[in-house]
Amino acid sequence: MATIKDVARVAGVGIGTASRVISGNGSVAPATAERVRKVIAQLKFRPSHTARSLGNGTSKLIGVYIPFLRGTYYTPILRVIDLVLRGKGLHMVVAFGEGIEDERKETNDAMRFLLDRDCDGLIVLSNAILDEDIKALGPAARQVVVLNRHFDRIKEQCFTADHVQGGVQAARALLQHKHKDIAVISGPTTSPDNVARLNGFMGELAQRGLDTSKVLTVPGDFSNQAGWDAAETLLKLKRLPTAVFCANDEMAIGLLAHFQERGMSVPRDVSVLGYDDSPSAEFAAPRLTSVHIPSQEVTLAGLNWLLNRCYGMELPISRQFDIAVTWRASVAAPPSRKRS
Repeated sequence: MATIKDVARVAGVGIGTASRVISGNGSVAPATAERVRKVIAQLKFRPSHTARSLGNGTSKLIGVYIPFLRGTYYTPILRVIDLVLRGKGLHMVVAFGEGIEDERKETNDAMRFLLDRDCDGLIVLSNAILDEDIKALGPAARQVVVLNRHFDRIKEQCFTADHVQGGVQAARALLQHKHKDIAVISGPTTSPDNVARLNGFMGELAQRGLDTSKVLTVPGDFSNQAGWDAAETLLKLKRLPTAVFCANDEMAIGLLAHFQERGMSVPRDVSVLGYDDSPSAEFAAPRLTSVHIPSQEVTLAGLNWLLNRCYGMELPISRQFDIAVTWRASVAAPPSRKRS
């Protein structure tokens, strides 16, 4: 494989001149530059990314970590990051976990992997890392943005929607339709944003006079399968609740699928409310009413902060994100029936 030294030797120029032609930075006489470019083509030389990065002090790479590569939640987030970076001549390197080992260890290993690949900054989405993991990054922690979490140590580098308010909006949506007999399909208790939305939901129900001790909560893990399994649990009850709040859309869609298979009509027999307003919500059957969390706006704000930090840009940064219910077809008034 040809090196920059080979290019310089064959072209009869110094390494510095060859480097300026390759990078496009610096002045080189047109005839000399053309001679160097011909040698590059002749030798089929491809400049080392690492070598280029040494010249300007940056790799032009942003590392991104997500917990797993499945479902519909992370795809729009990755797309926003990639589109913005490409528009600025930058690129994304993605690492993700698979639950093969401890999630916290996977996240820490991935952050180190990305930093070892000379990424100029990191965007991290993880429920598993702790404050001490951020501290362990040392000076590199100044180049990290965390989405959907908050750490006091790097609070200016954390971007998240208000999930307590998201839970409040979910409760109000069901109460608005006069639901009182409500079940909840929760996400993992280890997920801070899940805990926040459930606290907001239960708090609003209690404030409106409902006894939250009577709200059945079925544990889930944010997957379609968890929603499917939760539907089986609910269908075994003597009386189906009039409404089900699912802590994310994927569980809601699994729930809808099982209800449909068992001949239940949504929302005639039971209302279903999702959370996130992911792209799949619009195409569920029936179309899923969901609490809209502006994940793409949160992502863009965090990314802009990181680009400002890493490259001296002056991009706008927002820290206020509007949350509202996207009304579709899966929530209606409770069915008429005698209550015991």
